[in-house]
Amino acid sequence: MGKSRLDRITRNAEICHGKPTIRGLRYPVDNMLDLMASGMSIEDILEDYPDLEKDDLLACLEYASRVARTKTSQKIAL
Repeated sequence: MGKSRLDRITRNAEICHGKPTIRGLRYPVDNMLDLMASGMSIEDILEDYPDLEKDDLLACLEYASRVARTKTSQKIAL
């Protein structure tokens, strides 16, 4: 695995109620993950959100990967 991109993921209580966002912008990580999970390509997302960079979306995936490896889990509603 290459250099971590997690420094692009930030939390600020004043932005999006403290949810993890991309570079302090109002783009929540979970929204970007939802877009990718729905089938949108990174290129499609970058076209729709010109403020973002490819590394921002790769940082979201890295963040999700790290969260999925946590020792505790909670049941989620589907």
